[in-house]
Parts: sequence; C-alpha cells; structure tokens
Amino acid sequence: MAEMTANTKEEKEVLLEVKDLTKYFTVEKNLLGKPTSVLKAVDDVSFKIYKGECLGLVGESGCGKSTIGKMLVNLYKPTSGQIFFEGKELTAMKAGERREYCKDIQLIFQDPYASLNPRMTIGDIIAEPMIINNLVPKDQVEKRVNYLLNCVGLANHQRNRYPHEFSGGQRQRVGIARALAVNPKLIVCDEPVSALDVSIQAQVLNLLDDLKDEFGLTYLFIAHGLNVVKHISDRVGVMYLGKIMEMAEKNELYNHPTNPYTQALLSAIPTTDVNSKKERIILTGDVPTPIDPKPGCRFYPRCFRRCDECQNYDSKLIDTGSGHMVACCLLEH
Repeated sequence: MAEMTANTKEEKEVLLEVKDLTKYFTVEKNLLGKPTSVLKAVDDVSFKIYKGECLGLVGESGCGKSTIGKMLVNLYKPTSGQIFFEGKELTAMKAGERREYCKDIQLIFQDPYASLNPRMTIGDIIAEPMIINNLVPKDQVEKRVNYLLNCVGLANHQRNRYPHEFSGGQRQRVGIARALAVNPKLIVCDEPVSALDVSIQAQVLNLLDDLKDEFGLTYLFIAHGLNVVKHISDRVGVMYLGKIMEMAEKNELYNHPTNPYTQALLSAIPTTDVNSKKERIILTGDVPTPIDPKPGCRFYPRCFRRCDECQNYDSKLIDTGSGHMVACCLLEH
C-alpha cells in the first residue's frame, strides 16, 4: 500500500518545485559594509507542489512561512536556491522574462484592508490587473468583473463601492476576486483568514475550496492554526525557525506526527470532547532568535526528546515512507 501511494504521487504533475531556498536579512554591518549579523528567515528549504493540490504550511510567527510565499510571487529575491514553475527556473530569469509568469502565481494577503487601494472602487481594483495584462477586451471588462464578484459571493451593484464600505470578510472576498482576475495557476494564500472572525473564517475557507475546483487552481495555504489547515489542505508542512520539520499527507501527519515539534503543535489544538484524554505537551524555554542561530537542530533548545547529537544535526528531511518527510536525528537510530 505504501508503495502504491508513493507511485501515485510520482504520477502527479509537479507545478512548482523549490530547491534549497534560502532568504537571509542583514541585521548589522561593519564599517566596511560586510554583514556581521544575519537573520536567517528561510534556510535551505525544499518542497514540491503538485498541480491541483493544496499544500498547507504552518508554524509559529517568524518561522519564515510568509517569506517563502513572498519569494514565490517575486516580492522578495532569494539569497540562494532555486524556484521552478512548470519546469522552468524562475530564479534564473531576468526581470522581463519572469514578468510573464507573474500573473500565473498570485497572492492573497493577510490583511484584507491594507492590501486594497482605499482610493479605488472594488470594481476598478479587480479590473486593474486584467487591463494591465491585456487579458480582456475593454468592452468586456465590466462583464468579467461582475462575473468574478458573483463567484466570490458579492453583488454586481457593489462594484462602485470603496473598500472601507465593506466588512473584513467581504474585503477578503475582493482580494480573492482580484487574484482570480488574471487566471492564475497557483495562488499563495498568506494567512487569508487569520484577521477574520471564526464564523467568517469558515465561509472564506469553503469559498476557497469551491473556487479551487471551479477554476482548476493550486494553493499554497499559509496559516498559524493546524485546525484551519486541516480543513482545506491535501498535504501539510510544518515549519520552525526557517526550516521544514515535517511534511506529509494531511491524514498521515495528523494521525501519526513524528517530529517532536509537530507533536507539540497538535497537542495544543483545543477539543470539545470532554472525554478526550489527549495529553498536552508543554514546551519549555523561549523561542530562539533566528538571528545567527546556533548549529544543529533549530528545535533543540525546547525539544522534550532532545539528545546531545541534536546539537550537530542539520535538520535534513528523511522519507519515512509514503512521502512522510521528517527532520529529526532520532530517526537515524
């Protein structure tokens, strides 16, 4: 059965592949302008996103998941590493060449208000990317805008209103419609429901799930909560301080977490079952700084299963079977 699962996955078409992706930010420089202190936001990360799937990426604030999303849409330039989209290396392209692929990878921002121009109506906001990319004839723009508004649950007559006239959930629907305007193949959802009420979160998640099937989309879904990611994702990756600690099919990861950090995260998910005997794993110590981190496993200072060898482990992902990737030195013993 494990071999069949692995073979089935290999048959899927890879839409995007990231190899050894790294992003460092300089914190301090010496008098000669050379970096003396570096924040390692993303450090040697590799993964694949298959066409038509939703890959969830979770972790604490500052772990680097949003930085990965911004590198995919070209808002940040990687320090090193490669990004392949449909087999073509985006990181090796010049600005003019990569611009052609920008419309294929779109971003839904976390803050639905700050990401919308307050001086433009929502109709103009949605129409702008279509006009810039010459995707729709001018006499068809209004019709296309109305269609997209209906797709995200908004009415045609609302197209002449401004962002401040909408609720947070409605503004996020506008952001989704804007992302759909250029017919993308991959959408990076950067914590799209974290700023919304719980009841509205469910509505937006269901909307994204429906649009995925209707438009044939592929998602990279970035979030804090494992319970939110479970609702929409096919596979889930867990990040900690710039490294991916574990990645697997959704059910496999939730039912058989292997990395101690993943186990701790899952134990923190609230439950309404009064008879549940789930034991909460309390992590000790503070989250280490990503500025000039020490060698070895990033989770070592807080890990409840740590050993001396963890201090020299470089957190490489190991396939434990059926595509379940885990970074932990305990697996090598």
